[in-house]
Amino acid sequence: MRPARDSYDVVIVGGAIMGSAVAWFLTDLGFDGRVLVVDRDLSFENTATATSTSCIRQQFSTDLNVRISQFGAEFINDLRGFMGGDPRVPQLGIRNFGYLYLADTDAFADDLRARADVQQAAGAATRLLSRDQIARLYPFYALDDIVLGSINTRDEGYFDSMAVFEWLRRQAQERGVEYLEAEVVGMDVLSGRVQSVRLASGERIACGQVVNAAGPRAEHVARFAGIDLPVEPRKRYSWVFKAAQPLDRDLPLTIDPSGLHVRENGGGTYQAGGHFGDDPAVAFDDFAMDHGLWEHEVWPLLAARVPQFEAIKLTHSWVGHYEMNTFDHNAVLGPHPEIVNYLFINGFSGHGLQQAPAMGRGLAEWICQGGYQTLDLTEFHYSRLLSDAQQVEKAVI
Repeated sequence: MRPARDSYDVVIVGGAIMGSAVAWFLTDLGFDGRVLVVDRDLSFENTATATSTSCIRQQFSTDLNVRISQFGAEFINDLRGFMGGDPRVPQLGIRNFGYLYLADTDAFADDLRARADVQQAAGAATRLLSRDQIARLYPFYALDDIVLGSINTRDEGYFDSMAVFEWLRRQAQERGVEYLEAEVVGMDVLSGRVQSVRLASGERIACGQVVNAAGPRAEHVARFAGIDLPVEPRKRYSWVFKAAQPLDRDLPLTIDPSGLHVRENGGGTYQAGGHFGDDPAVAFDDFAMDHGLWEHEVWPLLAARVPQFEAIKLTHSWVGHYEMNTFDHNAVLGPHPEIVNYLFINGFSGHGLQQAPAMGRGLAEWICQGGYQTLDLTEFHYSRLLSDAQQVEKAVI
């Protein structure tokens, strides 16, 4: 494939949910320039978008992240309305089984209390639960080691993330955004600006602004402009299993102190995920499954927390990647302080899907209007990496 033009006002590198959210919001804000989205694989099969848990939560440790996900929930719940009432767009919602954080130490319980204060102040419906309260609501758990829980069942649970992504991409294309299957292999930087993007085909595409929306490949793409970006691909495993004796009520997305998480999947099936032990950076094309994890780590942990899960059958599994911001587990968004037309939308550390609407809107506002018009996202700017001004997000799963 070849680009239709040799020059674009905005070139977005990466077309999964972040790149497509920026593209769609540019069209929604009436941007009158030409926009190109470049991705190595327009099937998006191995993207973090396609391999995610597809859930949304309000339970974060910082006020801004709570508000970002609140807009995400608003966008999901009224997707058709945001998309102009297009009757082709599905009417979505959130299956509100909630996230349940389980604390097994007094220190972690204190941390959950502090997070709940932040969340409730922002309007989230977070509730703290004693062990007895958890047992009454969800009698299937083994709770001898648990001292406190935290849950929110409003705008917190599963949503159809691929439908959101598909309609962001489809409407962006229908409104004139061009999508190109090609690999970006370099950038030409002169006088503090990216002048052009180089493709593996040898073509150069001149650009007014370039957006790094490359997900787990973000650090690789940043290096094309000589930029250091502390974002690494980290493996995240997912397993879907069927229970011989299904639970009698929805299973919240349960975050176990062991590092395991498990949630309701419907029809007597459940989805588990997590990481165990070391969590090293991996190559962005490494999707090899560790088949021993299920038998030696995951299944025993599941059965220990939910005894009914002693009799289960694994149906399928896969490997995806987090784009882990090792600096503070928060997004890197907005302009580079020296290469002024280089923009970031990276480093979401596992909570990118739910943040895509607010982050895509914010970056589109920056491009169109030179500043944020809704949520002020300045604290996510790259400049904090240079000043060691961490905005640490503790609620990373």
